[in-house]
Amino acid sequence: MIRPDLTLPIPETITSAHFIGIGGSGMSGLARMFLDAGIRVSGSDRSDSAALRALAEAGATVYVGHDAAHLGDADTVVHTGAIWPENPEFVTAKQRGLHVIHRSQALHWLIGDRRLVSVAGAHGKTSSTGMLVTALQALDANPSFVNGGVIEQLGVSSATGSDELFVIEADESDGTFLLYDTAVALITNVDPDHLDFFASEDAFYDAFVRFGDEAGEAVVISGDDEGAQRVHAGLSHAHVVTFGQAEDADVRLTDIDTAGGVAATLTYEGASVRMQLAVPGAHNAINAAGVVAVLITLGHALTDAVRAVEGFAGTVRRLELHGEARGVHVYDDYSHHPTEVRAALEAMRGVAGGGRVIAIQQPHTYSRTQHMYREFAEVLEELADHTVMLDVYGAREDPVPGVTGELVSGAFADPAHVHYVPDWQAAADYTARVARDGDYVVTLGCGNVYQIIPQVLDALRRTREV
Repeated sequence: MIRPDLTLPIPETITSAHFIGIGGSGMSGLARMFLDAGIRVSGSDRSDSAALRALAEAGATVYVGHDAAHLGDADTVVHTGAIWPENPEFVTAKQRGLHVIHRSQALHWLIGDRRLVSVAGAHGKTSSTGMLVTALQALDANPSFVNGGVIEQLGVSSATGSDELFVIEADESDGTFLLYDTAVALITNVDPDHLDFFASEDAFYDAFVRFGDEAGEAVVISGDDEGAQRVHAGLSHAHVVTFGQAEDADVRLTDIDTAGGVAATLTYEGASVRMQLAVPGAHNAINAAGVVAVLITLGHALTDAVRAVEGFAGTVRRLELHGEARGVHVYDDYSHHPTEVRAALEAMRGVAGGGRVIAIQQPHTYSRTQHMYREFAEVLEELADHTVMLDVYGAREDPVPGVTGELVSGAFADPAHVHYVPDWQAAADYTARVARDGDYVVTLGCGNVYQIIPQVLDALRRTREV
């Protein structure tokens, strides 16, 4: 992993940019917007993907694998923190004296002097960003945006708009959310994470306080979340708007009904509007309350804001239905923190009705698994009828001895509720054997766990329930 050096200068002019790791959801979106700006774009990734092929069709030159020769005549190189310092393209770019900038600096360059809404938080920021973008479009705005996931009804994670607004999902994991000149900051919640980057929990909270206080116009923050309350107490900003179920929330959420999608009542300054969302889960009602608070801050009326968020159809890899076989529905969700897993499984319970929920969990990163394996086991055992545990997706980290999926499965109070199967085909076959008509299977993790779904569906078609 490369820690971003935000002291490096951002070039005033970019004519040709090369992206190392161009296939990632955030990087591919940035690359697309560079193309929109008339900049020559090239990039590489370790494996082929639909994102690479789409960028090639849009005019980018893309490569599978990393090689110094791929740099071509680029004057600027954009990288993620997930690459290794020994990456040959990164090393050569440094040796040539090219502008080498982190993806957050490339985004800062794209934003320019536009009015920026930054969505940050430990959980819910991708869905909240997508909801805000589609709501603004429903209100006849045309913002530029960069999201961490593909917005379902738009089919993209980023786009260049025509008006002054720019909406981004701001990443707190490496502190880069502090780089941007934010006008309106939305803080969904603050749950200590990424302690491999932050020196302590206090440093994590302090970063959110700084993020909020540096917003030029307003801070919109959860009034329910314990971590957000701690951040709120440290804010000195003159314009803070709260949202949530708390009695004193400025935009208050009440009467949540999770049957079907999710419905709730939103109240602001004495006026109340009933809201019906298409996406499931109480957590999405809370996300919507935050988005409505932002829209009100931007000058929209409560009723208009509520009706605008109702059209949100979700983001890819957030409780996304992939298929059905033998009466078993198979979903995928990006959740990779115990709090997110809880929200996903609670929403899945609402969708499943009387059906059982079978989780296929892929722990993400060795550091998080080592730090939170008991919390993962607790929430999975509480909310899933059965869990199929895969091995850890290391991402940017080297393996840690003893930190595997078995560490999580071993923390279950009742071992009958979990089965550790590191081999994917064996895991798919096992899932098919235990699943029965009316059950709901959900893959959980932000690594590549979704790629097991075709194997699960195939195994369901081949295997009779036990």
